[in-house]
Amino acid sequence: MPIQNAPFSAAEYARRIKKTRAAMQAAGIDVLFTTDPSNQAWLTGYDGWSFYVHQGVILGLEGDPIWWGRMQDTNGARRTVWMALDQIEGYDDGYVQNPDAHSMEDLARRLQRLGHEHGRIGVAMENYYYSAKAHAVLTAELPNASFVDATGLVNWQRAEKSDEEIAFIRKAAAISEKITNLAMEQARPGLRKNELVGDIAQAAFHGVGDAWGDYPAIVPLTPSGADASAPHLTWNGDEMKAGEATFFELSGCYRRYHAPLCRTVFLGKPPQKMQDASEALVAGLEAGIDAARAGNVAGDVARAMNAELAKVGIDRGGRCGYPIGLSYPPDWGERTYSIRPTDQTELKPGMTFHFMPGLWMDDWGLETTETLLIQASGPAEALCRVERKLFIKD
Repeated sequence: MPIQNAPFSAAEYARRIKKTRAAMQAAGIDVLFTTDPSNQAWLTGYDGWSFYVHQGVILGLEGDPIWWGRMQDTNGARRTVWMALDQIEGYDDGYVQNPDAHSMEDLARRLQRLGHEHGRIGVAMENYYYSAKAHAVLTAELPNASFVDATGLVNWQRAEKSDEEIAFIRKAAAISEKITNLAMEQARPGLRKNELVGDIAQAAFHGVGDAWGDYPAIVPLTPSGADASAPHLTWNGDEMKAGEATFFELSGCYRRYHAPLCRTVFLGKPPQKMQDASEALVAGLEAGIDAARAGNVAGDVARAMNAELAKVGIDRGGRCGYPIGLSYPPDWGERTYSIRPTDQTELKPGMTFHFMPGLWMDDWGLETTETLLIQASGPAEALCRVERKLFIKD
């Protein structure tokens, strides 16, 4: 197999396939069709900006996976996947954005030829990249097959990172440190926000040493003042102002792996309530990191953090973290467990998650976060090393 095209070793891909097949068998699935580009990359190495059309990986219980997509993207598959060329299949361009035809008709015929006309076919029903129309056409074209909801099946196999993956996340973390420090250093009254974001993006793409920068799954989130009361606003052309806080939710990215990091800067003297909230948030982060140990559960982390915020009268609510790693737009999360008080997912060595207890109040916001790695023993490791505090620039 042309493993030289792919970013990981043959043994690593074999490990991933074996784990996924065990989950398929447990779910009674004969063949899995996964459209999530993160899962495609994890299973095959495929990496291209082609996820706006229908594509996916076909994985049976035997043999190598098949990458299936638009014909013009098969050359991209040849350049990135680890499988032999006969495991790459393309459909005609006439299916693309054609109201009278659908690429799932082609996929159905291929599944029939593979012997799955009467099989149990796993598809992710809750996924950005598998549309209602796609499912309707595929099920109509395969009336004798049974369809199993395989939402999250591959995602869960990705939760515990291998040593090879952790090495990539560490490179992403080095980029995250660089761009976060840059944002803290350059922020000043009168600087247009889009210019600062441009500098952040340039630095992120330049990378650190041999860790070249890939595009992140989420663009920089950089709201200021009252806009920072909302967690998902981006930027505009306004000048930064004295008397306002700006949070920077950023992530370096190396070969699709992420390590999100957030810090907040206040231009001028912050109100006491914001300083108190920041100190409680830092204490909560440190308590949560100490609780993030193998054998504990995700909820332990959230409860430890919430206890510190409660000391200053903040009842944050909601989740405060999610698993991260390999991802594509629109989200760098892996969409499995959550860091929330009710989540009983056991933490295991190799898990990586964004511990993200942002505070979004009525007219201001504050974010201080970390990407954590669960260790074999002891508390989690924070992969970025930027001081935890509210940065203040007079």
